[in-house]
Amino acid sequence: MLFRWLKRRRRRRILARPFPSHWSDWLEENVVHYRRLDPSLQARLRELIQVFVAEKHWEGLEGLVMTEEVQVTIAALACLLIVGRPEELHFDHVLSILVYPDVFLARSRQQNEFGLVTEGREARAGEAWYRGPVILSWEDCLADARQEYPGGNVVLHEFAHQLDMAHGGHVDGTPTLRNRAEYARWFRVMGAAFESLRDRCRQRRPGPVDCYGTKNPAEFFAVVTETFFERPFALRQHFPDVYELLRDFYQLDPATWNLDGA
Repeated sequence: MLFRWLKRRRRRRILARPFPSHWSDWLEENVVHYRRLDPSLQARLRELIQVFVAEKHWEGLEGLVMTEEVQVTIAALACLLIVGRPEELHFDHVLSILVYPDVFLARSRQQNEFGLVTEGREARAGEAWYRGPVILSWEDCLADARQEYPGGNVVLHEFAHQLDMAHGGHVDGTPTLRNRAEYARWFRVMGAAFESLRDRCRQRRPGPVDCYGTKNPAEFFAVVTETFFERPFALRQHFPDVYELLRDFYQLDPATWNLDGA
């Protein structure tokens, strides 16, 4: 109880400070999604960004100089996932954000159909760990925020994993929901869509959802989250049940946003 009171008091102090004008400039310049939001959602997102930037540990790796622009741009995309969900607690279980200048090498472990396990290192743009860091490539974050290559978004992807992990670290493609009915609907809709994507990818006609989502249900949730925010019209056309499910979960409807603002 005391901890929650102290947290609320600290956040009130953070939000008592004016939102820096140069932060607004970076949002307008770097984050396409921000320009698409209506003024009330923009205001809510700015509050979430202020808290997120202040509360996380930020560290640049391999020569990247951690700047406010890096922090604000990444925070804007992460908080886009919770801007419609006021009950979310600012990704409290995410302790730190580590940022490389570009793609980085990470350990990998794979098992083939014969049970042979191989270990090595592979290039990645992002990773998410429960109660550990989110690791990101700044080059990819900025390109995705500006939608230089529309369709994917590494920050949305990794923080969708964090939503998935929020109920204790177990990653299964199912975030915390409110009741049994919501869980039943989630399993029905996402399970059917996951199998549908696998069939489409086998036939080499995946539509707007990246075939990386067929790896497992956790990756499917992260990938369709990217598509929901990046290509909402296409997702609504090809997977209407998934679009409606995510619209209700995120309490946002990107297909209605002002695309002219981008």
